[in-house]
Amino acid sequence: IHSLRRVNKARRYFATLSQEDQQLAPRYIAKLDLIKMAINVNYDFIRTILQRTQSLFLNSEIYQMDQVARTELDGTGNDLHIYHNISAVPEFHMEKVQSTIKQFFRDWSKEGEKERNICYRPIINEILRLYPQNNIQPNSINILVPGAGLGRLAYEIVKLGYNCQGNEISLYMLIASNFVLNSCTTVEQYVLYPWVHQYCNVAGFEDQVRSIKIPDIAPSDIPKDSSFSMCAGDFLMVYNDSEWDCVATCFFIDTAHNIIAYIKKIYEILKPGGYWINLGPLLYHFADMAGEQSLELSYEEVKTVIENIGFIYEKEEKDIISGYSQDSNSLMTTLYHSIFFIVRKPMVG
Repeated sequence: IHSLRRVNKARRYFATLSQEDQQLAPRYIAKLDLIKMAINVNYDFIRTILQRTQSLFLNSEIYQMDQVARTELDGTGNDLHIYHNISAVPEFHMEKVQSTIKQFFRDWSKEGEKERNICYRPIINEILRLYPQNNIQPNSINILVPGAGLGRLAYEIVKLGYNCQGNEISLYMLIASNFVLNSCTTVEQYVLYPWVHQYCNVAGFEDQVRSIKIPDIAPSDIPKDSSFSMCAGDFLMVYNDSEWDCVATCFFIDTAHNIIAYIKKIYEILKPGGYWINLGPLLYHFADMAGEQSLELSYEEVKTVIENIGFIYEKEEKDIISGYSQDSNSLMTTLYHSIFFIVRKPMVG
C-alpha cells in the first residue's frame, strides 16, 4: 500500500494538468499502470518470503504477517477500497525493504554478475591462493563472512568446498537470505522488479519496470562435506573465540559505530596465522544519522589502527571501482574507489 500510494499521488497530480500538457506526455498513465503491476509482483514475492519465516526464529509467533489489502484504483487514480487498517510504517523501514529487493539483484540475478565479480571475485581468488585446494582439504578451513547480506559471497566460498559461516544483524537480510538459500529450489524461480521505486534519473520508458529473475543458480548446489551456516546477531557480540582461519569482509567495516572495535574483534577471533581479506569503501553508515554516534577515520588512519593492533599487511590495492546495487541504465550511479587488502595475524611467538 505504501508503494501504491506513491503511484496514486503521481496519477492524481497528472490529472490536475491541463489537457494540453497531458497530451504532451501520452504514455505517462500507461507507465504508471506498469509500475503498479510491478509493485504488485514484488508484493506477492514479499508475502511468499514472509510465509516461509514461521520457524526461522524460536519466537516466530511475533512475526506473524498482518493481513494487508491492496488498494484498488479507479481510472482517475482515486483510492476505492482499503480493506484492512494498517499501522503507519516509518519511511526508514520501507527504505530497508526496497534496499533488500535491490540486494536480490546484486546477489542472486544474472544482471548482478558484473557487480558481484568486481566485489566478490578478488576475495574468492585470494582464498583459493591462500588455501590451495590441491594442497589442503578445503573443508578443514573455516571462513567467516560478517555482514553477509543475502549470502552470495558465503555461498560461493562454500561451493568451493570450504566451511563458511555468514553473519548478519539485519532482520530484513536474514529473512530474505533464509528464503533464497533454503526455499529457492530452481533457477530463475521468481520475478522481481528491483528498480520500480526509483522515479528519478530514469532514462527509458520501461527502465523503471525492468524485471530480473532469481536465483541465477540453484543455492542447494553445494558440497555435502562442507559446512554452511548463517548466524544472526551483532558481530561484536556473537564471536569471541579464535576459531577462524580467515575472515572475509566486503562492504562491511564501515557499518560500525566504532571501526576500531570491528578491527580488534577480527584480530581476536582469527587463529594465529589467520588472514583478514577486505574490500570496500568507508561510507560510515552512522556518520550523519540522528541520535547515533560514529567514528569516521580516513583509510590512512584505519591502516595505522590495523598495524598497531598487530596485523601484518600482505597485499593492498586502491581504487577498485565498484558499485553497490546500481542500475546501469540510470542517469545517476554511485561508484566507490574501494580499498582491497589482505592482512595476517602473526603466529604466536
